[in-house]
Order: sequence, then C-alpha cells, then structure tokens
Amino acid sequence: MMEGKALVLFSGGQDSATCLAWALETFEAVETIGFDYRQKHSVELEVRLHFLTELKAKFPHWAAKLGEDHMVDMGLLGAISETALTRDMEIEMDEAGLPNTFVPGRNLLFFTAAAALAYRRNAKHLVGGMCETDYSGYPDCRDDTLKSLQVTLSLGLDRRQVIHTPLMWLTKAQTWRMAEALGGKPLVDLILEESHSCYRGDRSTRQAWGYGCGTCPACELRQAGYEQYRAERL
Repeated sequence: MMEGKALVLFSGGQDSATCLAWALETFEAVETIGFDYRQKHSVELEVRLHFLTELKAKFPHWAAKLGEDHMVDMGLLGAISETALTRDMEIEMDEAGLPNTFVPGRNLLFFTAAAALAYRRNAKHLVGGMCETDYSGYPDCRDDTLKSLQVTLSLGLDRRQVIHTPLMWLTKAQTWRMAEALGGKPLVDLILEESHSCYRGDRSTRQAWGYGCGTCPACELRQAGYEQYRAERL
C-alpha cells in the first residue's frame, strides 16, 4: 500500500478500468477524472459512470477508498483536432503511418488538466492506462513521453507529481490477466460488460470480449488480447 491519494484518468475503457482497480489496490485513496473532448464515441462518458456504480457495489472494500469523480470539459481539443475520433470520417492510416484516430496532444492535455486538479485535491499520484506494447503507435502513449511530462508537471507546479502507467509494458492479454489477479472473475466480467473501448461507440453488438463494432483499431486490440488471454487459461 502506497501512502497518499491517486487521481486516475478514467475514460471507461478496458485499460483505464484495469488501472482504476490497480490504483484502488495500491493507494490509500483514489479519485477519478474523465474528459469530454467532443469524442464521437461519447457513449464512453455514460458507460464510465455506470462502471463506477457497479464497481462500488461489487467491491465494497474498494468503494471505501473511492472518492469523487470529476468530469472536465475539454471541448477545445475537439475543436482543434481533425481526426476520426472528433470528425465524421472513416478510420484509416495517415501520411505519418499513424491511424487517424490519433488525437494530437490528447494525453499531454489530459495529464496537464489532471495535474492541475490533483494540485487542488492534494493528490500526488496520477494514473493512466497508456501502453506501448499492444497499441496503435500513438506517440503520447510512449514511456519516454510520459517520463518527460512528469518532470515538466512537477517543475511547473513546484510540487512532485508521479505519473504511474501500470500497463506500459503489458500486452492486452496480460492486461486481462492483471484484472483477474486484482479482482478475480467478478472484475473481468465487469470489464467485459460495462467498459467501452470501441471507437465507433457501438454498444449494441455484444462480442465475446465485450461490446463494439469489432473492426476499429480499439476493438481489434481488445479482441486479440482477450482471445489470447482465454487461450492461455485453457
């Protein structure tokens, strides 16, 4: 158990849900923060609230640690972004070799806003679900980026801020295994049913690995990880 309070960047997706469980198991107190950046898959903003409610009901020992949830309006990010997550366009690769689901500066702004809130809430620790093992190549998910950002935030606030990324070197299959280790089958089932990863915001199609279109990059990563996780358990 680590002393102090953690603020978890919680989108409502598989990765951030697993990180939330990790933080609740690791820190004395935990709060959550979400961002409305006019994302097309805005259903995740509804899902995250339901996930929090269900998490508290199913894991009372974590509920005692789980404090306030904060929602931040980041509409500016949506206004200045020309991406498949913020505009009506098909998902494809761009000239830089990145999927056009990459929202430039998103994690940089998210952590900056989270650090400003953490300053007021007296939270030293910031937790995010970024990963550079099974991911789409986003440069603001890389370990070097976030280590650099940690230094910048600590200097800019004149207060030590620690960025934790417990999934950084894990595959998606290992992320499922982490969820099982933290909360057993009940947590795995909760993530399956109540988290949302699909970039198209599909909550009508139930797949073996949860809800989603099954063809966007986020669904493909989640599906491959879940299938590997299940295969390794057999």
